[in-house]
Amino acid sequence: MPLPLEMARLFTEEKIAFVKRMGLKADALEAGYVRLHIPLAGNENHIGTAYAGALFTLAEIPGGALFLTSFDAKRFYPIIKEMNLRFRRPATSDVTVEARLSTEDIERIQQQAEQDGKAEYLLELQLRDTSGEIVAESRGVYQLRKH
Repeated sequence: MPLPLEMARLFTEEKIAFVKRMGLKADALEAGYVRLHIPLAGNENHIGTAYAGALFTLAEIPGGALFLTSFDAKRFYPIIKEMNLRFRRPATSDVTVEARLSTEDIERIQQQAEQDGKAEYLLELQLRDTSGEIVAESRGVYQLRKH
């Protein structure tokens, strides 16, 4: 069974000290859907745009947030196997990312992990500034593993 939403929010925003320090917030947490954002303030680089490491973290966290809202945390745990980030333009404002997994994908991934001990899922995401412009695109390969 997925975590209760308030617990998923606390885990997403506060469980990892680095993520908490960067001010990441979960705007939406639902089964199969998450929307997260980071403020520009406190996450700037030497030229005043969003630091690459902050953008990378924002791109990586949705895989775990989706796990918390969509999979049975008593039976499974997630890891990230691979992450690529393509920077499109400098981010000069807060940045948001949305991630989705269909009900069918969630069920398929969970069934495969139950049967094989693990199952991979792919998230291809777009990080957007406050005007809706894409500032980066990510491709993350996650793995659901059976306890």
